[in-house]
Amino acid sequence: MIGRLRGTLAEQNDTQVLVECGGVGYLVSVSTHTLLSLPPVGDPVTLRVFTHMMDSKITLYGFGSPFERDLFDLLITVKKVGPSSAVGILSGGADPESVARLIADEEIGMLTKLRGVGKKTAEMLVVELREKCLELLSRRAGSGTSARPTPAVVSPRSPGRPAVLDQVGAALIQLGWRPAEADKVVAELEAEIDPQSDPSLESLIRQALRSMPR
Repeated sequence: MIGRLRGTLAEQNDTQVLVECGGVGYLVSVSTHTLLSLPPVGDPVTLRVFTHMMDSKITLYGFGSPFERDLFDLLITVKKVGPSSAVGILSGGADPESVARLIADEEIGMLTKLRGVGKKTAEMLVVELREKCLELLSRRAGSGTSARPTPAVVSPRSPGRPAVLDQVGAALIQLGWRPAEADKVVAELEAEIDPQSDPSLESLIRQALRSMPR
């Protein structure tokens, strides 16, 4: 069973990457957060991997950090949350820590905004994983490797700006872009989106990624 891949990032799209190791290319499904954290195509990359074996195929799921892999392992223990659904949940938050915090804080309403999470699933996530997410977050804080705190606001919010746009900007900053770059893209998104469409954080991050300077 494959547990880690270390090689060259050969290709990537919105949901998968191709990692070449010793002349063999491995197709790996990844979350939006891991996708945003990847180096440019052609550079070395290391991914922690979950191997999902079924009768008809084998699917690899990759993670850019131990915390994200640990949270994924917790998510798939919940009834009706499979590997693909777990990656969708991870993609719906600004980062894995924010997803764990929603569960730990019993934010059922916010959890239902994540892709594929209805009220019943959100309630199950809280009931089954609340204590485990608290422990995971506590270990993260105690290790001294917790991520830089996510700024609540990229710039002063303009009247009527959806809060999700501030989350997009904060995620971009946390992933290494300069505040000015993130703020410019957030402003462009604000001008483009329909406020009545209630766009998801995941879709907006993907849209922002296409506009960010490399």
